[in-house]
Amino acid sequence: MTNAASLSGTAALIGDPARANILTALLDGRALTATELAYTAGVTAQTASGHLAKLVEGRLLGLAVQGRHRYFRLASPEVARMLETILVVSAAGSEATKPRATPRISPEMREARTCYDHLAGRLGVAIADALVSRGLIVLGDEAGEATETGRAWLAQFGVSVEPAGRSKRLFCRPCLDWSERRPHLAGRLGAALCRRCEELGWVDRARNGRAVTVTETGRSGFAEAFGF
Repeated sequence: MTNAASLSGTAALIGDPARANILTALLDGRALTATELAYTAGVTAQTASGHLAKLVEGRLLGLAVQGRHRYFRLASPEVARMLETILVVSAAGSEATKPRATPRISPEMREARTCYDHLAGRLGVAIADALVSRGLIVLGDEAGEATETGRAWLAQFGVSVEPAGRSKRLFCRPCLDWSERRPHLAGRLGAALCRRCEELGWVDRARNGRAVTVTETGRSGFAEAFGF
């Protein structure tokens, strides 16, 4: 009964449209202010403040205070994974009732975006496909691992496969992309690849939102490194 009550409470928190907009706005791993989240949710600052307090109390959001500023972000990677899974399920349900329905997503977001701290959209799926097809990683239903050849390739690319500190995060796992309906890479590997592509100047994050732009340098870099 306790678990059922907890599940019901979490579902109620996510079920409100304004709170759902707040949560999805934070899926790229950034921390945003209450003002920014109020604008995203389309509500007043006072209403947003109430929603944010409930989300923090429900342990879906974390709060960081720097000087006079208060920043909100998703409480954990588990919260992000839950939200992405709900997006996939809700999109599938929409298609079941409306066979011709398509996800409401801009072309830019569909092409390339962040999913919490890793790359998603067509770009993220293409990276996963390239690493699997070349035998650099083996990807199962729940997790993945790098082959011996893959470890050498990743090291040369500038990505470490070793956990940082005492991190219990999986090295690699498939994350079902809700717009492409195929997996991109999450876990330590997904996050590391995203960081490395940013370091190389291959991708630029949008100032607001989760969209990612592939730069001209990135186009040639992805072609050389991943073959697309």
